Amino acid sequence: MKKTLITGATGSLGQLLVNALKSKTEVSNIAVLVRDTEKDIVKEYQTQGLDIRVSDYENLDKLTAAFEGIEQVFLISGNDLGARLQQHKNVVEAAKAANVKHIFYTSSVRKTESKDAPLDPVVSGHAQTEEAILNSGLDYTILRHNLYSEVVLMFIGDKEQLLKTKSVYLPTENGKVAFVPRKDFAEAEANILISPEDYTNKIYEFNGSQQVSFEEISEILTEILGEKIAYVSPKVDEFESQMKAAGLPDPIVGMLSMFSQGVANGEFNFEKTDIEKALGRKTQTLKEFLGEVYA
Repeated sequence: MKKTLITGATGSLGQLLVNALKSKTEVSNIAVLVRDTEKDIVKEYQTQGLDIRVSDYENLDKLTAAFEGIEQVFLISGNDLGARLQQHKNVVEAAKAANVKHIFYTSSVRKTESKDAPLDPVVSGHAQTEEAILNSGLDYTILRHNLYSEVVLMFIGDKEQLLKTKSVYLPTENGKVAFVPRKDFAEAEANILISPEDYTNKIYEFNGSQQVSFEEISEILTEILGEKIAYVSPKVDEFESQMKAAGLPDPIVGMLSMFSQGVANGEFNFEKTDIEKALGRKTQTLKEFLGEVYA
C-alpha cells in the first residue's frame, strides 16, 4: 500500500479504519494525524508502530509538514459544522503543497442541495469540500456516506430508555434510510486504500443494501425486546417542544429535528449501493445491527 495518512484517526470511524488497514498492510504504511499525543489511543498507535503526525486543521504550515512523504490522505470529515469547511480546505491545500498524490474524502449522500432544505447546514459543507477537491488537481476518491447505523441509538435512546417510553418518537414520517454500520464503511474504505487504482477520480454513493423506515425499526425492536414499541411521527414543532420540555439542549434538539426532516424528505433513501463492490458483500442488515445493540 502507498504511504497513507488518516485524519480523524482517534474518532470512531478513524479507529476502525486504522484497525482494518493494519490487517491488510504493514503498519509502516499507515500514518495518523493527531492533535493530542497524550490520548490513550494515540499512545496505543505509537506502541503499535504507526507513524504519528501532529497538527490541527487550523495551521496550514503544520499540516503541510505533517503531510511530507505521504502519498494518500484519507480525510474524514470534521464534526464542527461552523468550522469544518475551512478546515477541509486547509487539508486540501496542505496536501497540494506537500505533493500528496491522492485524496479520499468521506462526504454525504444527498438528493437536495437547496439552501431551504433542512439538511443544508450539513450538505453545503460537503458539497463545497467536494468542489475544492475536484478543483485541486489531485487524484481523488469521494465516498458519499449514508447515515451510520449507530445514529439509530442516538435518535431513539438506549435499551433502558426504550423500555421506559415504549416508543420511537421522531418526525421522520414514512422516510427510509439505507443505513451502514461504521465497521462496514471502514472495511470497504480499507479495501479501497489498499488498491486505489480502480477507484481513482470517481465519486461513490455508499448506501446500505436495504432501506428501512423508523416505523420498521419500531417493529424490529418489538421483536428484539419482546415489548411493543410503537412508532409515533409528530409534527416538527410538536417534536421540538416535547424534546425541549424533556430537557434536551437546543443544539441536540435542532440536530435531531434537522436529520428527521431529512429522512422524511427522502434524503437518505437510495437503492444504489456502491459500497457492495468495495466490501465484496452486502452491508450488515439493520436488524442484525440492532440485535447486537439492543438484545
